[in-house]
Amino acid sequence: MELERIRQQLRKPQPLFIGEEQAFRSAVIIPLIQKEDGWHILFEVRSATMRKQPGDISFPGGKIDDTDASIKDAAIRETEEELGVRREDIQILQELSPLIMSPSFVVYPVVAVIPDESHYRLNPDEVGSTFTIPVDWLLSHEAYRHYVPVKLQPKDDFPYDKIARGRDYKWRSRDMEEWFYEYEGHTVWGLTARILRYVIEQLKKDA
Repeated sequence: MELERIRQQLRKPQPLFIGEEQAFRSAVIIPLIQKEDGWHILFEVRSATMRKQPGDISFPGGKIDDTDASIKDAAIRETEEELGVRREDIQILQELSPLIMSPSFVVYPVVAVIPDESHYRLNPDEVGSTFTIPVDWLLSHEAYRHYVPVKLQPKDDFPYDKIARGRDYKWRSRDMEEWFYEYEGHTVWGLTARILRYVIEQLKKDA
């Protein structure tokens, strides 16, 4: 291959990170709704009948399908399906930096204004209930943090004979941060708290 051909190939549009095209990709909306006391962020309590993470607190969202025209379209579609709000009533404000949990799992957050709860027709298969937290409360209350140790442990069929030091290879371990918000009996944690904390930190920055 000639150098110019190599240059041309490398100048083509690149994914956000190596492995993005093969990763499980999901989009979520951070929903802003206006109430009498100001702006709130809305959260879903996942249905108790769901196979994955029943009862957990999350933002509206889900897997980006091949038929979705964009990240925004995927987030809007999922919000329509879960909350029953109309697409035309969802006002996208901003796409945020993706949350890359691993090369195989990435979440794309989108901030949007949506109608208040009087407009919802919750999908009972996915959403048990909703609640909101005032933005002003979030700006004045810090999340707290716990650490979860994560250790890599290859399976028995791992080809140790192909790598330096074989079975004596020193696999790196690390502590993963888990953030928590407590509000009126609700605990927001995990991916949702991680994204929420990022949003609040952006709002705190000087203009």
